[in-house]
Amino acid sequence: MPKSSPARGGKLRLHLENSRKKPHEKEYTLERFALAARKHRALAKQLEVSVGYDGDISDAELQKVDFMLGVPPNRARLKSGAPRLRWLHCTMAGIDSLLPLDWLPAKTIFTNNVGVHGAKAREYVRMAVTLLHTRLPQMLSNQRAHKWQQIFTPALAGRTALVIGIGDVGGGAARAARDLGLNVIGVRKSGKPSPLADRVVRLSQLDRVLPLADFVILAAPNTDETNGLLDARRIGLLKPQCGIVNISRAALIDHAAMCVRLRDGSLSGAVLDVMQHEPLPAASPYWDVPNLIVTPHISCDDSDYAALTLERWFANLERLLAHRQMQNRIDPKRGY
Repeated sequence: MPKSSPARGGKLRLHLENSRKKPHEKEYTLERFALAARKHRALAKQLEVSVGYDGDISDAELQKVDFMLGVPPNRARLKSGAPRLRWLHCTMAGIDSLLPLDWLPAKTIFTNNVGVHGAKAREYVRMAVTLLHTRLPQMLSNQRAHKWQQIFTPALAGRTALVIGIGDVGGGAARAARDLGLNVIGVRKSGKPSPLADRVVRLSQLDRVLPLADFVILAAPNTDETNGLLDARRIGLLKPQCGIVNISRAALIDHAAMCVRLRDGSLSGAVLDVMQHEPLPAASPYWDVPNLIVTPHISCDDSDYAALTLERWFANLERLLAHRQMQNRIDPKRGY
């Protein structure tokens, strides 16, 4: 059953919802909440906090909840069973797995975790682009095959990175590319310029810029427009020496088509941090694809993930109680 801090009259109820399938770094406990609350004592004094796992909060307790951090698996309960719920904060940046938002109570503010991931994304992409340029995926494949082959590459600076999605994660990717001296072409639905890119094009213009890329970095959410975005035809537009990095959603890319080109050497390498089935099954063929490096969905997550999330949550609580515009609000009609 959920654990609670001592109840006091007149306080606002916050429920911290967890999943036992998530790693410890993403667990929201009373102890972690108390550490975060030290920086926000005045706000914390207004709260009564409960902690639960996998939707185990009782119906009676759910009716008392004003704020919830984390989305329970049985979220349909919220629409009729949480009459006081003013604000629901999703502890992920991508909410495609929660769409459509027809389960969300009509007057509930819904926010996501955009802003927590950019710094780690920057570090990961800097690493991934460097090793792709060095052709490390091919060298690792050669090592497993006991094959000695010297591979020489030119200087990295001056190459072109195509960053698809220039939000928090994509912004981190663009900064990483600039750290390495790369030219950055950004792709976003609106085509709105970004100070992080030398050039930004609309998503509808993607085919024009794919042949220019030395590195394609996928950092966009999974939406109707981006699902299957990098399909077999578009992968065929890439240079043979191009490398692919995916730190967003597996559904954005045709893995089978990409692997064909990795196997025949017409694509130099790929680093994938997201897969269609996670954890990746032991029998998956992706473990053994040459020139491919798979990391276990860690690219954008800090070891202090829960603390970073709670810090941003308190900042948004202050805005809410002061009747100011909150950050990361999701429009239920648009789904982002």
